[in-house]
Amino acid sequence: MSAHNAQSLITIDTLNNLKANGEKFTCLTAYESTLANVISSAGVEVILVGDSLGMVIQGHNSTLPVTMNDLIYHLKNVSRGNINSHLMADMPFMSYSTKDKALTNAALLMQNGAHSIKLEGGRWICDLTSTLAERGIPVCAHMGLTPQSINRIGGYFVQGRDTDKKEEMISEAKELQSAGASLLLLECIPNDLAGEITKSLSIPVIGIGAGASTDAQVMVIHDLLGISCLEKPPKFIKDFLAENDSVQSAVAAYVKAVKAQKFPAKEHTFF
Repeated sequence: MSAHNAQSLITIDTLNNLKANGEKFTCLTAYESTLANVISSAGVEVILVGDSLGMVIQGHNSTLPVTMNDLIYHLKNVSRGNINSHLMADMPFMSYSTKDKALTNAALLMQNGAHSIKLEGGRWICDLTSTLAERGIPVCAHMGLTPQSINRIGGYFVQGRDTDKKEEMISEAKELQSAGASLLLLECIPNDLAGEITKSLSIPVIGIGAGASTDAQVMVIHDLLGISCLEKPPKFIKDFLAENDSVQSAVAAYVKAVKAQKFPAKEHTFF
């Protein structure tokens, strides 16, 4: 039996209500039908069909090689296995380099099962966010560590530690909300900054490596199952399968831990 009402799709309104009520919610990546069904059945509110598939599925050392065709293929598979989770799809590298490309590619994702799309960037994606939102496409803005910009920022490390950068990120988050973003995802930033941004916004904020103050948490399913593709997994992930006897129970334990505010703990948090 699903933890969700099978007739009730998780929508942006659902997530807004959870934030308003102070209830944490969960997000996990999925790339195929069977795990999508397990994840949705466990009560995970948001499934992200992420360009992380470039690393964990395709074996690349970054997300950059992932194409729209790749994303759509995996999105279709996830959509078939999903029960009623909200499906968010990543816009791959350079798929939104112009407004026309963004509109075309976002429409393709929505037509193939997505309920919202995710863009990496700060202030520069405000105009795109407005354009997409005006046309009925919910946008999740992804700030902090943005993997598609890895060659520019120089590596995988914590963002927003200096005062100027903190103020800039807070300002950009507010601007993205004003531009029409429905959700915000923060990756690899200090706990206090994530908390300040979450409190300052009315839209739900999802975190990964952003501490426990965000409205929700997201993990790559492979990391949750202890099979990370990284030689040295980042501190913000936890192997939930190590303490459980099945994939289903590991996912359920993750949901329970996030909602009880026991994950992420201090050892998973940047300060």
